[in-house]
Amino acid sequence: MTDIEAHLAPCAARSELSAGRRYAEAAPSSRTEFQRDRDRIIHSTAFRRLEYKTQVFVNHEGDLFRTRLTHSIEVAQIARSIARNLRLNEDLVEAISLAHDLGHTPFGHAGQDALNACMQDYGGFEHNLQSLRTVDTLEQRYGAFDGLNLTFETREGILKHCSLKNARKLGDVGLRFIEKKQPSLEAQLANLADEIAYNNHDIDDGLRSGLLTTAQLDEIDFYARHRDEVERAYPGIAGRRAINETIRRMINALIVDLIRTSQNRIHAAGVASLEDVRNAPPLIAFSEQMQAEAALLKKFLREKLYRHYQVNRMTSKARRIVSELFDAFMREPALLPPDYQVSGGDPERAVQQQARQIADYIAGMTDRYAIREHKRLFLIDEMG
Repeated sequence: MTDIEAHLAPCAARSELSAGRRYAEAAPSSRTEFQRDRDRIIHSTAFRRLEYKTQVFVNHEGDLFRTRLTHSIEVAQIARSIARNLRLNEDLVEAISLAHDLGHTPFGHAGQDALNACMQDYGGFEHNLQSLRTVDTLEQRYGAFDGLNLTFETREGILKHCSLKNARKLGDVGLRFIEKKQPSLEAQLANLADEIAYNNHDIDDGLRSGLLTTAQLDEIDFYARHRDEVERAYPGIAGRRAINETIRRMINALIVDLIRTSQNRIHAAGVASLEDVRNAPPLIAFSEQMQAEAALLKKFLREKLYRHYQVNRMTSKARRIVSELFDAFMREPALLPPDYQVSGGDPERAVQQQARQIADYIAGMTDRYAIREHKRLFLIDEMG
């Protein structure tokens, strides 16, 4: 056991016990296997692209709104903090958190939904699967293999959910969906850290944009309760300072509840190894009360922010851009960069492969690149 992992709980994932990589490599001399995964993710092209991919608001709408990159960093910070308290593997949970959105399309969920609709006759599109495809195949950084050649444990954590049909095609990393087993506690934790981050930070961005108001949020008991605490602690506080202090306390409440509830569940389950974790029910969880409050918060955001007419206008444009790009490339594959063109072979199979290559190309675009590419294809005065 490496010194850096000596403090871990018996049920935590350990790099020296990793199920390994798809392609054998010599062990790293100055870091753990999971630290190597994290470093490879940070240095990947797909990770840099996240800076210009939508979380809720399109990148050009404001400099202070969150992007997929800042969101991923916030998820990693929350996840590491919780992992430390639960004595889980911080490096693994950080690697999963940083990689979980690598396969996301431009324009957030609107882009994903549009690309999935375009791909219905060709196997569909799902960003979790695309994140795995990105780290397994699409990144081209190493001479010995395609992809980043991450450990099984990191790849497993990236794949949060998967249909049985797709799971059967994925080999080892899809097996748990077939056998109805759980992933590592680190993977379970990264999933809920993602939820904590986007719920609370979408509130922050919604207020900053003016699409949400504090009066609306006061209807949500979870927000109102913490805002009241802030006003009692700091009489006269107002503006951004009051909002930031309220959201900070909401995040803390969720984290504390998750730690306490998960500790109790882990203890009650008596898990003493990663294999025990796989055979147990989900162990990283909120209390029933906190889960109910989080569900109300998500419902509020869905109705008041994600379906706001101004957001709908943006998502309508996004769907149109993605759909029109896909259709144009399918009609004329010669419009694609050479690396994404498929030629020869069985015609039916070639069409399937071409559609998947187009999905890879579009999913890899940033918001602004997709907008520019659309202009280049459809506007007569954009000849480049």
